[in-house]
Amino acid sequence: MTDSPRPESPKSKASPEKKPGPAGAKPSPSGQQSAAEGAAATGAKPKPPAVEDKPFAEFIPQQLLPALAKECQVYGGSAPELSFLEGPMPVVGVNCWMVQGLFPGGRRFWLCFTAANLDAAKMIALAEAGAQPSLLESFLIDEKKMSLPLLVSRLVQRLNGQKWLGPN
Repeated sequence: MTDSPRPESPKSKASPEKKPGPAGAKPSPSGQQSAAEGAAATGAKPKPPAVEDKPFAEFIPQQLLPALAKECQVYGGSAPELSFLEGPMPVVGVNCWMVQGLFPGGRRFWLCFTAANLDAAKMIALAEAGAQPSLLESFLIDEKKMSLPLLVSRLVQRLNGQKWLGPN
């Protein structure tokens, strides 16, 4: 017989290595750091929530309507009268949330949301003074993440394309 080394049994192996954390950081009881602790350890401030993260019923009247009125005036026209309500969608009559706009002279537009969610499908309808809307167009259908600047800029772009804003 020869004296060959015997393989170690699984019981005799050393305990697994623990990976060190940031210098001076103490692991939490679960072994993980919270996002706030991680930001504090790196010296970064936690990011404030985006305005789009507000509840839909707060975001539209508090953020979208004032921003939209202001941007319409930037084009040299007067700000439309804006309202936010739930009611029948123009043309099809399906119940929805919508932003209604009325320009001096009677031109009107509706930005409709199929659900009380900023990322829900959106439609737009337009009507000249004294006329009823006859066409419902899809609006911002290819956008994955909706933001206030995107929503305002595309709506103002659509209204300006209609020659309803400023000296066109």
